[in-house]
Amino acid sequence: MMMPSPNEPNPLLTIQFHIPFDRIRAADVEPAAAELLRDARARLAAIAAESGQPTFDNTLRALDELTEPLDHAMGVVRHLESVATYPELRSAFNAVQPEVSAFYSTIPLDEGLWQRIKAYAATEEGARLTGERRRFLDKTIDTFRRHGADLDPAGKKRLEEIDVELTRITTKFSENVLDSTNEFELVIANQADLSGLPPTAVASARQSAARKRRDGWRFTLQAPDYVAVMTYLDDPAIRRHIYRAFSVRATAGDRDNRPLLPRIIELRREKARLLGFQDFADLVLEDRMAHKGARAMAFLEDLKGKTEPRFRQENRELYEFRCSLEGPGAPEIAGWDVAYYAEKQRAALYDFDEEALRPYFPLERVTAGMFDLVNRLYGICVVEEPGIPVWDPQVRYYSMRDENGTFLGGFYADWYPRENKRGGAWMDALITGGPAAGGFRPHLGLICGNLTPPVDGRPALLTHREVETIFHEFGHLLHHLLSQVEIRSLAGTSVAWDFVELPSQIMENWCWEREALDLFGRHWETGAPIPEGLFQKMKRARTFRAANAQMRQLGFGIVDLLLHVRYSPSQDGDPVEYTRRLLQEFTPAPLPPEHAMIAAFTHLFGSPVGYGAGYYSYKWAEVLDADAFTRFRDHGIFNREIGSEFRNRILAKGDSEDPAELYRQFMGREPDPQALLVRSGLA
Repeated sequence: MMMPSPNEPNPLLTIQFHIPFDRIRAADVEPAAAELLRDARARLAAIAAESGQPTFDNTLRALDELTEPLDHAMGVVRHLESVATYPELRSAFNAVQPEVSAFYSTIPLDEGLWQRIKAYAATEEGARLTGERRRFLDKTIDTFRRHGADLDPAGKKRLEEIDVELTRITTKFSENVLDSTNEFELVIANQADLSGLPPTAVASARQSAARKRRDGWRFTLQAPDYVAVMTYLDDPAIRRHIYRAFSVRATAGDRDNRPLLPRIIELRREKARLLGFQDFADLVLEDRMAHKGARAMAFLEDLKGKTEPRFRQENRELYEFRCSLEGPGAPEIAGWDVAYYAEKQRAALYDFDEEALRPYFPLERVTAGMFDLVNRLYGICVVEEPGIPVWDPQVRYYSMRDENGTFLGGFYADWYPRENKRGGAWMDALITGGPAAGGFRPHLGLICGNLTPPVDGRPALLTHREVETIFHEFGHLLHHLLSQVEIRSLAGTSVAWDFVELPSQIMENWCWEREALDLFGRHWETGAPIPEGLFQKMKRARTFRAANAQMRQLGFGIVDLLLHVRYSPSQDGDPVEYTRRLLQEFTPAPLPPEHAMIAAFTHLFGSPVGYGAGYYSYKWAEVLDADAFTRFRDHGIFNREIGSEFRNRILAKGDSEDPAELYRQFMGREPDPQALLVRSGLA
């Protein structure tokens, strides 16, 4: 990062639409946090001390705007710690986190503020509220109560302590996963050991070794490397080595997350009971579509019952396929064999190799085609803008406008893995716009991935699954950038977590439609579309081992709920062993005794709440997206009228109305779970 002169103002103290990422340094973090905390505390005190008649503007709007500068600065720092971390930045971030977390925890515990909100609710104006203002008042009261506003002083103090400790240890959990992932590398010296790997993976490994000034081919635990090795590499000993390294991340030395797991679970349980809830699941689900942990569990168990017979059949068929290759005495399938033999089985059944699609998915073409698609559906135009400050030279910046020229917002795209960047794919909001004189202030967001990078002078050539990842994260981004909600905390993706995946997951459907693929699935050299024969093979193979894919997600969801509802250290023992036993039921091969996937499950344990007790949301939203897409499927996948309805009734609405009602407005009925089973070939 560029080093600003000492006289330059701290770039974290003001909200600038084009964030000066080139000027932000670790030394800015602690002074900015201190000043912004002082400002936020003063704002809070001013609301609570207001002596005049409480109004929407001096009470609820003031509350909505209370933490905006602090939110922005900490969001930028948290983001940089995820995508461009270095020791000084991590140290500064960890130094400010406890005090910032403690402040956020004190907001609903502030007695003066709580009395002011209740006083406003009792006014004539408060009683007359309708629409999103009424929803904001009701949700604020519910949220304050759920966060301890009615606790006695001792209870409030303990709640604040829990929140601070949870922030500290979940941050450590996430850092341990990043560090232990980066710690691993395997350099292969003999080219013969690469047998089976596709040329793209070989070239990428060669380039990775060259970057480290090594001879040979270098493999890491980043997704492009790991998936390629598990799926294609012929040597089972190498597959086993990398599989085991991946399954024991964050379980050694000072990066061992195993001691943190029971403490996180214990703190979450204590917090829930302190607030009057039976368990953590009931606490976090109260304002989500499922409402109760028991309902979420029943949903998952119902899907499990409908999926399990086919799951067992698929796994019998996979072993029989191995025997057809290696004879009746072939070994049982091991964890490091599943993807390898499944890919060979798919190729045999459907004459389809995923790698055959890669030349048709150059990243630039995929994103351009996706922008064309959303232009047809929603009437929005996306254009890259050079010269905007970014955090890494690989990052691109884009602006988004409506067809009439209205500026809706901008976003950054950061697609490739780096050692200073965490794994996975995600979307985040940097600025949430709102009503302004003569229009609407624009939004700012970002999307990140860890996709196959360019190698040997070729563009980045993606797998179809990586294309789905781009569409998924862009769906989240649309939910943010197309928001038209007055109240910041109800805008964009600030919705129930079992609804938030609908806008993202529905986008993946277009990755399977011929007309849509012709927009973005073009050969990187010739521009030719995907051949019809290859497309048909891809479609036929879509539901291959769909029961295994579904059981995997159901397993994660059920384990998550059991950890947060039923798990007892005295009865169930070590949480790693407990979850290994549970996951075995959902896994096609025996899990080795050292398997510790839960120790690297940042979705559940990388933040104080995150997807904790909410991982079921992916399947819940998948039911919604499969069902909602039937309108496009039946009436035209580029149908502008339906697209406008989805934009106006779902994407633009944020949390301004109950999500179940928004869904009913779009579909005209309740969701039909059968659509997911049909799409998955499991009906």
